[in-house]
Amino acid sequence: MNTQKILIVSGIVILIAIGCLYAYLNALGASWALNKPDKRPFFVTTKQIVVKNILLPEGTKIIYKNQYFWKKHEQNKPLNPKDIIEISFMEGTTINWGGVPITSIVRFYNSEMKGFSVYADFEKLNKRTRFADLWESCHDNLGITVEDTEDWSFNKKNILNVESCGVNYQRYFEEDEDQQRFLDDLYKELMTINE
Repeated sequence: MNTQKILIVSGIVILIAIGCLYAYLNALGASWALNKPDKRPFFVTTKQIVVKNILLPEGTKIIYKNQYFWKKHEQNKPLNPKDIIEISFMEGTTINWGGVPITSIVRFYNSEMKGFSVYADFEKLNKRTRFADLWESCHDNLGITVEDTEDWSFNKKNILNVESCGVNYQRYFEEDEDQQRFLDDLYKELMTINE
């Protein structure tokens, strides 16, 4: 009887160990899968179209938030503009946003914040302005808060503030006067741009 109990307990311990090993290896394998295909629905423009008040060139990739399980990967027509989370221009293509050539616009991840981040390609900058110089000094994207989230164009009437410039300058850090002053200057210069 004693041997039987030992075998049962040993079997249970072995099953638990196998289960833990399986879970560990599965989690480890998932962390290595860096190049998983992006399942978010997207549409690539086949001609110029206006989206979010921006004239998008042919070949622009519009990425939408995942709403339905059957809407994955490339779509054959544009989806609801309210679901757009990113607009990326074809490699080598930029559009002018505030006098600065940009490669993409990405809606803020935090849905409570009304705005987007704009990514520039300063190597293609034709005309230097104080606004462009300040933005370039951040070495990263520019976070913009807006009144109307359906307008991602350079519409100064819609732009409420510069929320961030890269990771070094953010409105979140209200007590840091240097950061706030820099962002205030950037916003002031943005408002002087005539596009």
